Amino acid sequence: MNIALVTYQDQGAYHQTSVENEDDLLINFLNSRGLSVEKTIWNNQEVNWEKYDLVILKSPWDYFNLIEDFYEWLNLLKSKNVKVLNPADTLKWNADKHYLIDIEQAGLSVTPSIFLAKGTKANLQQYFKHFKVDTLICKPVVSGGSKNTFKITLNNLDEFEQKIDLLLSHEEFIIQPFLSEIETRGEWSFIFFGGNFSHALLKKVKANDFRVQTQFGGTIHLHAPLPSLHNSAQEYIDRFAKNCLYARVDGAIVNDKFILMELELIEPFLFLETNPHSLENYYRALSKMITSNITSHSH
Repeated sequence: MNIALVTYQDQGAYHQTSVENEDDLLINFLNSRGLSVEKTIWNNQEVNWEKYDLVILKSPWDYFNLIEDFYEWLNLLKSKNVKVLNPADTLKWNADKHYLIDIEQAGLSVTPSIFLAKGTKANLQQYFKHFKVDTLICKPVVSGGSKNTFKITLNNLDEFEQKIDLLLSHEEFIIQPFLSEIETRGEWSFIFFGGNFSHALLKKVKANDFRVQTQFGGTIHLHAPLPSLHNSAQEYIDRFAKNCLYARVDGAIVNDKFILMELELIEPFLFLETNPHSLENYYRALSKMITSNITSHSH
């Protein structure tokens, strides 16, 4: 069985210590277990996708800058009957942050969100009152890596409003209250393989920043979550990550309750190096999916 592990044309934009190594770490481990896995770039025109029995998205980290091309590529794979993990329809749903509405409507906790339509003006002032906060976060509905993500206070309101109005002429934005718990207590990430919990960690910001990504000075701390917390994260997986090989649930504890910030089903960094069982957990989930796929095809 030939498996493509999908990455991107690295221009150094998302370079972090150990990040590019995670793909190699995973490929080496899976190949050592007898699978045939090779790295491929999702938008490389030379690739013959039909030669692969399975395409696994791992780090196509520029997809949100090339979203129409990305959707076209997923359609191409579908038209060629190439099996994709995670499933193509799930990936499309997860690419646009309107998915948070679906999760909220299912009765699960999400960070409160308001969507700003393309071609409108931001008029940010009203949202401080609406959310009863003094700080807002604003970002594109299709985004990643903190691209065009703004932390807005009444002091810098005018400066950012002009920027966002300009960006709104091209794309939609989402506006949310800034969760101060991110700065004080950190952001949780729960990683699941094949719907089963694998490992968790707490990401903390560096002083005077609000982004937990390591390229912005964020730090990672291993934590065994309380069962109640792990169970909260599992609910999002059971409801919205069906048939997914991998998933990451990111969120914060607000008033003793877990609140989802992002459900990452496209290209989350999996922090494989932080847990001694993570590679084995990934392999087991993948093997199970391969077996059930072969079984269903033979019937």
